[in-house]
Amino acid sequence: MAAMARHTINEGAGPSQRQLRVGELVRRALSDALMRGDTHDPDLGRTSITVGEVRMSPDLRHATVFVMPLGGVDVEGVLAALERNRSELRRLVTRAVTLKYSPDLRFRADESYDRMDETRRLLSSDNVRRDLDDAED
Repeated sequence: MAAMARHTINEGAGPSQRQLRVGELVRRALSDALMRGDTHDPDLGRTSITVGEVRMSPDLRHATVFVMPLGGVDVEGVLAALERNRSELRRLVTRAVTLKYSPDLRFRADESYDRMDETRRLLSSDNVRRDLDDAED
């Protein structure tokens, strides 16, 4: 019987340390490029954009970039501008981060801020406060 190669699949285990490290490097490179205004698009130049997180695929060839414009204003317009400038932003990332392959960038709205606001609202509701007060007694 021939020996078969063993592959470990990390399904459901979350991203590897390498994915997290490369994602953070790509996030910093994009954030710096957007902050400096390295793109030639005036739509990106006049908007302050927060790059909240970058999730890398296991093979590091795809990067999902979660962004939010300052104040959450015109999210769709910012995503469209980022998509228009995807190749230029990819080149900027490639210059800043040394990788075997330049990752394909996919831009998504960062909704984590909305979830944090909703969590704060829920925690400050009267029902939760009452339950917490009862637990302390």
